[in-house]
Amino acid sequence: MTFDQIKDKVASKFPDAITAIDENATPKALMVAEDKLSEVCAFLYKDKDLYFDMLSCLTGIDNGEEANTMEVAYNLYSIPFEHAIMLKIEIPREKPEIPSVAEIWKTANWHEREAFDLLGIHFEGHPDLRRILLPTDWEGHPLRKDYQHQDKYRGIKVEY
Repeated sequence: MTFDQIKDKVASKFPDAITAIDENATPKALMVAEDKLSEVCAFLYKDKDLYFDMLSCLTGIDNGEEANTMEVAYNLYSIPFEHAIMLKIEIPREKPEIPSVAEIWKTANWHEREAFDLLGIHFEGHPDLRRILLPTDWEGHPLRKDYQHQDKYRGIKVEY
């Protein structure tokens, strides 16, 4: 199935869900309204013609203080049909919250925890949202553009 066919199928089911298209992304991306994310993801997984059975990557992006937004990009793949698509969601930087998709794709559990740990993005409904790479008492989120490096951690000088 082509990108345009997938886009048209999503648009016909959820007319208000697609806010933009990014044809320069690889794979091509649909920008999806935050409040439609859960429904669109469930549809992409459950529809017999689409069957996006694999979330291969979930990435958080800090667009910086000037843009005042963050993005979450979902790379989806259908193993039996061999088609791929990216979904992008833009969220406010000051309170980055988005619904979890861990109930749809089990791999989201790890990816969402990583985005939470490194960027501070909160995934509502996640079954176990806690740090995964850094110690539980680490201060801040190192991939945020406004992150301030700690001078010391538990009394030990942290060198960068």
